[in-house]
Amino acid sequence: RFIWEAQKRRKVKKTLGNDVETTTNGTQLIKKMFDGIAVFDNPKPVGFLLRLLQLASSKDSTILDFFSGSATTAHAVMQLNAEDGGNRKFIMVQLPEACDEKSEAYKAGYKNICEIGKERIRRAGKKIKEESPLTTQNLDNGFRVHKLDSSNMLDVYYKPDKIEQTSICDYKDNIKADRSAEDLLFQIMLDMGVTLSAKIEEKEINGTKVFAVDGDFLVACFADNLTDDTLTEIAKLKPRYAAFRDSSFANDSVAKNCEQIFATYSPNTKCTVV
Repeated sequence: RFIWEAQKRRKVKKTLGNDVETTTNGTQLIKKMFDGIAVFDNPKPVGFLLRLLQLASSKDSTILDFFSGSATTAHAVMQLNAEDGGNRKFIMVQLPEACDEKSEAYKAGYKNICEIGKERIRRAGKKIKEESPLTTQNLDNGFRVHKLDSSNMLDVYYKPDKIEQTSICDYKDNIKADRSAEDLLFQIMLDMGVTLSAKIEEKEINGTKVFAVDGDFLVACFADNLTDDTLTEIAKLKPRYAAFRDSSFANDSVAKNCEQIFATYSPNTKCTVV
């Protein structure tokens, strides 16, 4: 077994090169990035991941790290994109593991590992652009943060047959009170198979806030007092999907007209009301 392990190490070293970084390099780098504060112990070295990405990814790959930690993988992806003009994307997954209250990270204001990772991505993206301003003008160093949670919908939406007649007035709205329009939008995107990294624009139509996702592939409006005129303007955008909140329609007449308006101006649009 010892001989086999030694042979394996030599093979890895030959493949990755003799100058592969270690966790010591990773620790020194993140400490430097966080103004001398050791916010994370033994992070993965950027140089090591850079070499792995060079060997195992193309310029349009999506890189998934299920154990993100301090988000070294995201750092490496942005760095490699800056070096070869790639358009790689990253997905970082990390449980919100609490930082020890005695640790330097906690004292610096980072309550869990996810907060460290988010801040590292911000600092790494800024640092890469500052170091190579001429070659990183088009570098995308933005990212979105999503957290697992329960559905936005109250039980009346999924289990209407389980709701007692005496409590029906408690469900005038089928959306949980603490959920935002953005929460609803991302649930709709997941339901319709739209990638969470798709471009999202906020538009104003007749004074009403509207979300346009991936161009006008999905158009969603969850504002109050939605009128026939606003629905007509949305339909004229000819989206593939359109989504509305049940309580958004100004009255029952507007709700009934919705189907006919889209049938007239955009018959191929699939409408969803939540």
